[in-house]
Amino acid sequence: MSVATFRTAVVRTPGGPDAIEIVDVPMVEPGPGQVRVKVAAATVNPVDLAVVAGVFHDLGLVDQPNWTGLGWDFAGTVESAGPGVDLAVGTRVAGVVAGFDRDYGTYAEYLVVSAADVAVVPDGLGSIAAATVPLNGLTAAQILDLLGDAPADGRRLLVTGAAGAVGGYLIVLAQERGWEVTGLARDHDEEFVRSLGADFTADAEPGWDAVADAGAMQQAALALVRDGGRFVGVQPSSQLPTERGIAVSAVVAHPDGARLADLLARTVSGQLPARVHSVLPLDQAADAHRSLAKGGVRGRIVIQP
Repeated sequence: MSVATFRTAVVRTPGGPDAIEIVDVPMVEPGPGQVRVKVAAATVNPVDLAVVAGVFHDLGLVDQPNWTGLGWDFAGTVESAGPGVDLAVGTRVAGVVAGFDRDYGTYAEYLVVSAADVAVVPDGLGSIAAATVPLNGLTAAQILDLLGDAPADGRRLLVTGAAGAVGGYLIVLAQERGWEVTGLARDHDEEFVRSLGADFTADAEPGWDAVADAGAMQQAALALVRDGGRFVGVQPSSQLPTERGIAVSAVVAHPDGARLADLLARTVSGQLPARVHSVLPLDQAADAHRSLAKGGVRGRIVIQP
């Protein structure tokens, strides 16, 4: 009897986009508390490029006997549900698969995930747009958890990489927490940054009460924080040392189905931006990586299995 299989993108030996392979793997049934999702869209993120380049292998964060699965966020349809799950077959969901050390990812035709980690996609939001929200939306929300509400005596927040995916979400969410937000980006991104209600700069001076370093500028961004201010980075594997009394932390994005539901609702209502740059089939995952690596991409590159 033949075993049902599905296609997924993996890397055996890191080495850039050419190392990406599409392989057939056996179909897996969902266990207790899990759902199997037929993936409609998966988003390409900078962290995927780092996995393919071997960054996390070199740090000792990947230890897979065969290969490492690619892709963190996804949208699709529940195809089957394990015991204890109240999501009906046919429900559209989105979610994120976190962690580096795994043999599966979201660049795949199917995915088995915890039902608690997914959120129902609201009517009016397509699967391609929905797939762009989970990782970056949750990263931004969790950065704000680390920053906290703006104190009355120091509300000036600089968001680096303000025209990027995490930066765009941060600008919107931080204003709701009382921060007076300025986005740091290139001159040609000024209109987008200001459209989200933030001030804009292409050349930030030091002295900010807090910096949310969505652009991963690291030390250069830390230098912009005033003495005793706050800094939140996006590279936990290379967290910066504390200096000048600055509270330094780094976000480790993790799944949160309930919070993702709120982010998706706010995306469909237009409060949060959903920008799609291009959509490519699974077979062109390597081309998607090459495109993102060139830089300057505005909007997300989405893979459609």
